[in-house]
Amino acid sequence: MNILIFGCAGFIGINLTHHFLKKKHKVIGVDNLTYASNIDEINLLKKNINFKFFKLDIRSKQIQRIIDKSQPKWVINLAAESHVDNSINNPNKFITTNINGLYNILLFTERYYKKLNNINKKNFKFLQISTDEVYGSLIRGSANENFRYNPSSPYSASKASADMLVNSWNVTYKLPTIISYSCNNFGPFQNKEKLIPKVLLSLKNSKKIPVYGNGMNKREWIFVKDHILAIEQILNKGKTGNTYNIGSKNNISNLDLIKKIIKIVKKKNYLNLDKKLSYYIEFVKDRKGHDFRYSLNCNKIKKKLSWKEKYTFEESLEKTIYHYFFYKL
Repeated sequence: MNILIFGCAGFIGINLTHHFLKKKHKVIGVDNLTYASNIDEINLLKKNINFKFFKLDIRSKQIQRIIDKSQPKWVINLAAESHVDNSINNPNKFITTNINGLYNILLFTERYYKKLNNINKKNFKFLQISTDEVYGSLIRGSANENFRYNPSSPYSASKASADMLVNSWNVTYKLPTIISYSCNNFGPFQNKEKLIPKVLLSLKNSKKIPVYGNGMNKREWIFVKDHILAIEQILNKGKTGNTYNIGSKNNISNLDLIKKIIKIVKKKNYLNLDKKLSYYIEFVKDRKGHDFRYSLNCNKIKKKLSWKEKYTFEESLEKTIYHYFFYKL
């Protein structure tokens, strides 16, 4: 089948593109190739006859031509500015990309969908990849798909706004859309500004690891390959007009995650780390509006779509660390 992926060069996008190409699907990728893109990987993928790439801003009117020419069965939107710190310092880019860009995609996808015959309409799906951050900070418990939105940062607010647009296109224009909410991803090809690559890069370069506040903020982590399998299951079996949480129950504080990474690096003898934890970290001024805790209730996707994690947290973390030390960092 033809699969159109917006944001194909980002962290999740590049892993998703690899996955579908291994399954012999034809992937049409669109990405603006910003600082967070995996440009080297895209150049390698261009050698695959089943991959067609377009360097393009999702706000461009040329998106219409690409959708029409691609004739996709599935459209997946991963294109987004996603770093919270950057959204605090420069929210404009997040509004224009995550909201205006998504509107552009919806507009042209709906025009394409209208022209499909009844059989192709029945098989078509549009998937918006969202984030657990739209639910806001939780003191206790886990957010299910009916939990109210309570975004704290310009990033999460822009994603929440995009989700509302997707939902409106489903209700008003009958576009067969689905929204998925994922917890923090980790794995190969993640940008160095994100926590796990930043920790490893700091250790490798003998620099202090910056830790916000007291390091007790908790996140839920999922291996990117598990997220991709969930995306595939949603596209195959998910019902349009529905939303699905994708989580892991691997909730851990930032400080404990750093301890775990250091322990693995020491165990594998990747670096000689013989000092106390305090030697490697530096507590810095807390982020503005820093959410304390995220947690997702994933009963729906497990019960309705029979999805479950394939990889353990420890095993996945070890694979990720190996990738950054011996493949690319």
